[in-house]
Amino acid sequence: MLFAIVILKSLTELSLMFLIGRFLLGFLAGAKRQTNIFWQLLDVASKPALWLTRRITPRQILDRHIPLATASWLLIAWVLVVIAKIDLCLQIGIQACQ
Repeated sequence: MLFAIVILKSLTELSLMFLIGRFLLGFLAGAKRQTNIFWQLLDVASKPALWLTRRITPRQILDRHIPLATASWLLIAWVLVVIAKIDLCLQIGIQACQ
């Protein structure tokens, strides 16, 4: 169970880092971000989370708001996974979690 929680926490953190990196690099690159190879890599890496958010949100939500919604639910998911990991570590013992 601990292994699954650690993997889920890692995937959530990676997705958040991809989104944050995509935002910061897009902010710095401006209008030419579509031609930036690093922005394109971050865009491809963040596509699964963005796709999932687009699928579960209503059509009234604009496409430009999808990255913010994605970051919001990923942050909430990360907090819940951290709480679950702490709870499990307290149950099985701190030594087993290291």
